[in-house]
Amino acid sequence: MSVRNLSSDEYNVYYQPYLDKVGEGGALEILKGSRNIVSSFLEGIKEEKFAFRYAEGKWTIKEVLLHLIDTERVFAYRALCIARKDQTKFSGFDQDDYVANSQANERSVESLLLEYKNVRSATISLFESFNDEALLQTGYASNSQLSVRAIAFIIVGHENHHLDIIKSRYL
Repeated sequence: MSVRNLSSDEYNVYYQPYLDKVGEGGALEILKGSRNIVSSFLEGIKEEKFAFRYAEGKWTIKEVLLHLIDTERVFAYRALCIARKDQTKFSGFDQDDYVANSQANERSVESLLLEYKNVRSATISLFESFNDEALLQTGYASNSQLSVRAIAFIIVGHENHHLDIIKSRYL
């Protein structure tokens, strides 16, 4: 089941730009593939660049990386709940508050990269546990319907969105 097979009632149109940044492949396949791509890319950035802000008030690369980690955790939790047919209607979360309270800039690049890899490994394990029925299960987040399989594609598309910004504005 690739991102091209998603129906419009599986996600909010807000996520379309992220979904447009996802290549072909199934949910699990793209989660696994992007882990290696992202890790290699980030490991290739000079350490001093991780503290760089391209403009006043913009996040550092460390903060962007922790934002990716936090967002993946939030969406993985949503995927778990929806797959288990939990009827909770999830509200959105304020990414700026999360970043402001993350202390990302006080952490080492190595610790952030390790956390990224660990979170992605946990997300992959979670998605490996889902059968086709669970992947197609839908719930509600941010006042719209969301499927478990759409979450995997959103995680990767969101990540690709931020990698594009790092490439164009930070390096």
